[in-house]
Amino acid sequence: MKDLDESNIPVPGLVDDLIAGLPDGRVQTDADVLKAYSQDRAIFEKAGIPMVLVSPHSTAEVVSALQIAAEHGAIVVPRGAGTGLTGGANAIHGCVIVSMHNMNEIIEVDVINRTARLQPGVINRDLKEAVAAHGLFYPPDPASYDMSSIGGNVATNAGGLCCVKYGVTRDYVVGLEAVLASGAVIRTGRQGTIKNTAGLDLTGLFVGSEGTLGIISEIIVKLLPERRQGATMVAYFSELPAAGEAISDIFESGYEPSLMEILDRSSLEIIESVNAMELDVDAACLLLIQADGERSGEHSSDIEAMAAICEEHGSSFVYHVADPIEGDMLLEVRRRAWPAMERLGKALLPEDVAVGRHRLPELLAGIAAIATRHDILIPTIGHAGDGNLHPILIFDEHDPAAVEVARTAFGEIVALALSLGGTIAAEHGLGTLKRHFLADEVSPELVSLMRDVKRVFDPEDRMNPGKAL
Repeated sequence: MKDLDESNIPVPGLVDDLIAGLPDGRVQTDADVLKAYSQDRAIFEKAGIPMVLVSPHSTAEVVSALQIAAEHGAIVVPRGAGTGLTGGANAIHGCVIVSMHNMNEIIEVDVINRTARLQPGVINRDLKEAVAAHGLFYPPDPASYDMSSIGGNVATNAGGLCCVKYGVTRDYVVGLEAVLASGAVIRTGRQGTIKNTAGLDLTGLFVGSEGTLGIISEIIVKLLPERRQGATMVAYFSELPAAGEAISDIFESGYEPSLMEILDRSSLEIIESVNAMELDVDAACLLLIQADGERSGEHSSDIEAMAAICEEHGSSFVYHVADPIEGDMLLEVRRRAWPAMERLGKALLPEDVAVGRHRLPELLAGIAAIATRHDILIPTIGHAGDGNLHPILIFDEHDPAAVEVARTAFGEIVALALSLGGTIAAEHGLGTLKRHFLADEVSPELVSLMRDVKRVFDPEDRMNPGKAL
């Protein structure tokens, strides 16, 4: 984390100028409020004390705030809903926090062109419900969809359960408006055109930039026709390699699941201990699969075919249903994973790594070996269909030795993913938690180029410095 020294702390006139330049209620300096807005959910990452919180209601107010911050040379940290897991929204000492939660309007749903124009503070769930009323579907569905903002989703290029078929946030952002550190406003992409090759793709550049290039003030997203209800199945496996072979065979056979989740034995044991769902805690893992396509004519036929593949690869138990309500009940085990882990009363440090689907058994086995070697509990859940796993390190946060062990194991999981040709971050972003791992995945030349790009948009390095890069 980049902390400000005394010479860089903005002069006291900053707050007065913000109060004078913005409508009443937009600027807050109460110590308790500042503390509440100083950190996201990455509780082990450092967070400084901001000088002031600004909560704009419009692009014009964002412009005013950034212009005033620029006049004082102030650091600016953008904030969405604060659900991030890597410290990307954590305050830097003496900074201006710009929280976008009040910019939460869905401005337009264009049914003809299948797009929506909205402010960044709109909650993912609210967008889904709003477009569903028009017979449309916004696919990206991070686990925090009921509380995370679209602006935050864009900042981290969030994924979710259905991205195995439908893709991630980047695949749906077709245009945006952003305010740069100077207060200048830029607009990228187009709302009414399906195709656009005019110049460089600056829209894509902002997706996943974690607030380091500017503050996104408006977003245009692509929508799809309403999603069909899918059929659902579960399959237990007594050996991880067999599950991996089944996953590979499903895709090699041409089937396209709309959801494919995996839970390892440790996670099943925790969920069962809390919820008593009659789960098979002796199994090596559980696969949850949905299909909303109709390659073979019926959803249930696709599920039946995938169930047969799982049985061919030695699944100890397979069950599938076509009824969406029953299917939702089967998925409940996945939804209860994180709450069950929280019930243990210990600290949770979530990982986010990804490998090719064919390397999943090696990644799972490696994580289990790391847990055994360090004597730490690491249940693993994840999106098997796209190779993205979330090992959750569980430990006593009040024991310094346990914290150090957790950080060591965390780093070893990152190294393991890289050794298998994977990535250090699939959908949570880098923030401060994984920033120092970036050079392990990409070359020094690429890191330098990324920093050069940031300097073009933010020459004074005042937009969320010390994050991601």
